[in-house]
Amino acid sequence: MSDRKPIEGLPSASAPSPEELAAEVEWLREQENSSGIKRAFAFLRKGGPGYLQSALTLGGGTAATMLFAGAAFGYGLLWVAPVSMVLGVIMMSAVAHQTLSTGLRPFEAMRRYAGPVFAWGFAGGAVISSIIWHFAQYSLGAAVISDMGEAAGMEISRGLGGAMVLAIAIVWAFAYGKSSRALRYFETSLKILVWGIVACFGLVVLKTGIKDPVALFKGYIPFQFPESDSGVQASTVVVGGLAAAVGANMLFLYPYSLLARGWGRDHRRLAHFDLLAGMFVPYMLATSLMVIATANAFYYGDLEFSGTRLSPVEAAQALASVVGEGLGRWIFNLGILGMAVSSIILQMVCCGFVATEVLGWKFGSPKYRLACLLPAPGVLGAVLWTDVALWVAVPTTLLCGFMLPLAYIGFIKLQRNRDYLGDDMPKGGRGTAWLGGMVLATLTLTVFLIWYAVTKGPDFISRLFG
Repeated sequence: MSDRKPIEGLPSASAPSPEELAAEVEWLREQENSSGIKRAFAFLRKGGPGYLQSALTLGGGTAATMLFAGAAFGYGLLWVAPVSMVLGVIMMSAVAHQTLSTGLRPFEAMRRYAGPVFAWGFAGGAVISSIIWHFAQYSLGAAVISDMGEAAGMEISRGLGGAMVLAIAIVWAFAYGKSSRALRYFETSLKILVWGIVACFGLVVLKTGIKDPVALFKGYIPFQFPESDSGVQASTVVVGGLAAAVGANMLFLYPYSLLARGWGRDHRRLAHFDLLAGMFVPYMLATSLMVIATANAFYYGDLEFSGTRLSPVEAAQALASVVGEGLGRWIFNLGILGMAVSSIILQMVCCGFVATEVLGWKFGSPKYRLACLLPAPGVLGAVLWTDVALWVAVPTTLLCGFMLPLAYIGFIKLQRNRDYLGDDMPKGGRGTAWLGGMVLATLTLTVFLIWYAVTKGPDFISRLFG
């Protein structure tokens, strides 16, 4: 199994050659004898799929939830994003273990060993969530471009801003996997983009400072539900954070990005490290910095937060008085824009991958590219959804969150299926703990989503249509 050949028909136009893979496997085996620190630095140079997940999850839903958290609760909900992502990493690490141990493509594995209902829920959830969130991402991206133009003394309409984002997204989505070099450029660009997002918010925090170091430390203690003078309930932000951390489209895209690199059993440790270094760490840093930035300006500062009507663009304009009208406003907006654009690109790629599996369309073909454009009508969100207030974005995130539990249950079934994993099925205390973490992640997400829908759904509907 460790010397298996790359799977035929893998979604990549130029898979690594057998010689390249053999050299990489030999390199990985050499790292097993290295110290932990030396191995970590070596793995940092080889990672990549984890950054795709960072780029996809650092989108409008994350921005909305974290800005809301900082403005309403200060540092009190800093724990939400890392705890949510830990639950996500537990599930994604199991997906990596299953995919790299067997080499079987996930949709087929789900269909064969978990059942067609879970397989179609897995694929359908990925497409539906990508389409739903496309509208909000374009609304966010267009608003940010328009605001950046205003800060520079130019007038850029939201329609033009949306068209600019669409053009960039199409170019990069079509470039994915065209060749080994294009794939490396694509993943490198996402690494730069992810750390650029972190740097943008880091500069804002550097300008505003830390208002209350003790509260900052306490904010990372899990499962606090502080109260807010604005009337916002902490549970809304907690549920939004859980839903925003991992999306159904992320769950579909991730295992295929592993297979597209030709990774196999020998890459399992690298894949798990990459989830921490490329997905968890950037996500935790970016979300923490967003919370701190808006907390400094609103909760601990002089700016007023109404509890409902704060959009990311309004946050950028408000923060301009704190970090500087020109450069400061641009820096914050660039961070938000990077989040929207990266999510749009990878949502397109995800829809293309679903088409290769469900419809059997060849990767890179005109039909595949047509599938990538499936969520493109979301560009209308740039002009139709002009109100990107957080009270709309958070429930949208929750709606997409409902696509996840069915896929999670499917992967739990696969984790305990000996016919599928054989001797690679996790055993003993480690296997029990891993499975328990997967069940905990599923139950936590499901219970909170149902609770929110029952208790807060009617209020959201009345706001939206009232």
